[in-house]
Formats: sequence, C-alpha cells, structure tokens
Amino acid sequence: MRLDKFLKVSRLIKRRTVANEACDAGRVFVNDKSAKASYDVKNGDIIEIQFGTKSVKVEVLDVQETVKKDEAKELYRYL
Repeated sequence: MRLDKFLKVSRLIKRRTVANEACDAGRVFVNDKSAKASYDVKNGDIIEIQFGTKSVKVEVLDVQETVKKDEAKELYRYL
C-alpha cells in the first residue's frame, strides 16, 4: 500500500492530500530515510512524521485497505 494512503487509513494524518504534501515536503521518514508518497509500506516499517517541533514515530503492525475508525490504531504502535 502507498505511504500516503496508509497514513490516511491508519488516521495518523486525516487526509490523503495532506499526507501527500507532508511526504513531498520531506517531513515523513521510513526506516530513517526520507520517503515519497508512493513508497510501498510493509509490516515492520518504522515511520516517523514531523509535525512542526513535534515528532511521531510508529511501527507498522498491519497493512489493510480499509479499516473502521476504532480499529485504525491496531495498524501501528507508538515507539
């Protein structure tokens, strides 16, 4: 699954266009490397997102195309 879509489905970022812009701006890192929106997310990847001065780091546990809002947090775990 594309990185921008995973960020939206997992609800780490609310909209796919915003996720796409964050990737283009170089604020999203996968396994300590700057990642493009088209990066193919796999289980075990470490995703770091920089929101201004704050940074969020998560590990991908599962990749699903669609998921309910309550189950979205089961796709990743905070590090």
